Amino acid sequence: MVLRLSKRRIYEIVEKAEPGDRASWVFDVCILTLIVLNIVALCLETVESIRESAGWLFQGFETLSVIVFSLEYVLRLWSVTSGHAYRQRVWGRVRFALTPLALIDLLAVLPWYLPFFGVDLRFVRGARMFRLLRVAKFSRYSRAIHTFGRVFYAKKEELTLALSVLLLLLLSAASLMYFAENAAQPEAFSSIPASMWWAVATLSTVGYGDVYPITTIGKVIASVIAFLGVAVFAIPTGIVGAGFVEALQKQRGERKTCPHCGEPLDP
Repeated sequence: MVLRLSKRRIYEIVEKAEPGDRASWVFDVCILTLIVLNIVALCLETVESIRESAGWLFQGFETLSVIVFSLEYVLRLWSVTSGHAYRQRVWGRVRFALTPLALIDLLAVLPWYLPFFGVDLRFVRGARMFRLLRVAKFSRYSRAIHTFGRVFYAKKEELTLALSVLLLLLLSAASLMYFAENAAQPEAFSSIPASMWWAVATLSTVGYGDVYPITTIGKVIASVIAFLGVAVFAIPTGIVGAGFVEALQKQRGERKTCPHCGEPLDP
């Protein structure tokens, strides 16, 4: 009975802080602070002069962070059966371990343990990029990120349609520019896949300037594609913007009103 109560209490602490639960709130603040410090350390470690002078400090902080994050992961995995969604002792933990947030928690610390299992150090150096996933641990505590995810899920069909139109336009732009410029610039527009770099830079209105048309027909096509790019990129922006407005209204419990008379509209 004591073990069951302690497991339940640990579950309440490691999950998102509930109003009035000071222990859970302190735990969340400590984890968030450690995540922020890890981000700062990761950035500073890329500065060669700082890395050479304080390499031991970065190494010690990394070890401490891995211990804390590993303990957090183990406690979540052990106590998750106290929740309603993962009550089964084995299968519940397996299901929890395969959730996106649990996988992020695992991958954020996994590279540190790989050398102990005889993994090739070259692979370990490449796997260190998973340390960036510690930034994603914010999603467990950030309400804004939760809202962002809900908006994308609610508008997934509209966004998929907009992405399909964008990909179709990208392919069309690369194909047209290839046939228009290949003879004049065989190196820059050597194939349709190679022309996609120009199409991406133009459609996104970035326009790096390293590849550009020199023929008259190529310039005309580029002008049309540039205008279309502004319009096409505005579509997903509008969809996401409308989704955020709807989500915020839902969170605040506001009812939609008529823009003319101000009367509430039926849901």
